[in-house]
Amino acid sequence: MRIDKLLWYLRLAKTRTLAQSLAEEGHIRLNSRRVDRAHQKVAPGDVLTLPLGPRVRVIELLVLPTRRGPAPEAQSCYRVLDEPSDFPLAAPNRSDAATEDLQP
Repeated sequence: MRIDKLLWYLRLAKTRTLAQSLAEEGHIRLNSRRVDRAHQKVAPGDVLTLPLGPRVRVIELLVLPTRRGPAPEAQSCYRVLDEPSDFPLAAPNRSDAATEDLQP
């Protein structure tokens, strides 16, 4: 399956055109390799790294979807490898909160 079609089926891109541009602009990594074409083939077991909004997500494909179905169906096709944490590394005010804890 093409990577642009996969992103659209998994509801990680709103439109297939947006998925194509993400792939062609090199914003996605497939198994640690930069993707620069929308027709890059993907298979179950592949690991994708892609920007979603202000974050970068890492997912592993479990199965290839057969259609663009509802969100729960799409989410069952992949596993998120980087679960969101309460204290992301790039949090804007994290260093301020951490230094307050260290002060006597």
